[in-house]
Amino acid sequence: WVYYYQQKFGAEEPYTGKSYFPNLTPRATYAAMISYLDEQVGDIVAKLQDLGLYENTLIIFTSDNGPTYTGGADTPFFDSAKPFKTKRGWAKGYLYEGGIRVPMIASWPGHIAANTKSDHLSAFYDVMPTLCDIIGLPIPEQTDGISLLPTLLNNSQTKKHEYLYWEFPAYSGQQAVRVGKWKGIRKDIFYMNLNIELYDLGTDIQEQNNLAAQYPDIVEKIEAIMKQEHIPSSLDKFKFAQLGDK
Repeated sequence: WVYYYQQKFGAEEPYTGKSYFPNLTPRATYAAMISYLDEQVGDIVAKLQDLGLYENTLIIFTSDNGPTYTGGADTPFFDSAKPFKTKRGWAKGYLYEGGIRVPMIASWPGHIAANTKSDHLSAFYDVMPTLCDIIGLPIPEQTDGISLLPTLLNNSQTKKHEYLYWEFPAYSGQQAVRVGKWKGIRKDIFYMNLNIELYDLGTDIQEQNNLAAQYPDIVEKIEAIMKQEHIPSSLDKFKFAQLGDK
């Protein structure tokens, strides 16, 4: 695959960064990794079919974060994270949409209808409760996740998240909350920036128009959720002294 993309892309500028191994053809290598992954998924599907298990297997393909920009990944060339590449913090490690909004593909012959879509608001921690629901195990109480099985089966999703919450101590400290169409985000917490930006994702998925001044009641609600959901960590590098952690 690398050779194929070397021929396709032509001459490249080598990657000589410090944090990853040097790479003479970073674009070709990146594309080859994607193609190899796709090929491996095909191998898994083929093996399931050979074993007669495909019709009784749920396959979920997704990611835990948006695309990276490190290690020589040429994000402008591949147009990664479009349409979210409009501001600082559009990629992995940030809590703007480019860092946390990812697609999820599910295949389950005879159960999930082909070419169906859902805009159900979910998070990665919904996968485990979903699998428990499918195999008939009780969903543990110590999880914020809910089962997506009704959505997968195109039934009415009676259980829905009231909100989603994220926090991440990297990149100067961040918090984010999603409530319906509203998204609130704090950044640079370690620099004592406790202001909350507010975006209407129904009309502004690029998070360009900060509406915090126009909707102080929504900001207040989001701030209350941030305060409620933040739990001080026992690990020093995950502590937020600016939020009162000791």
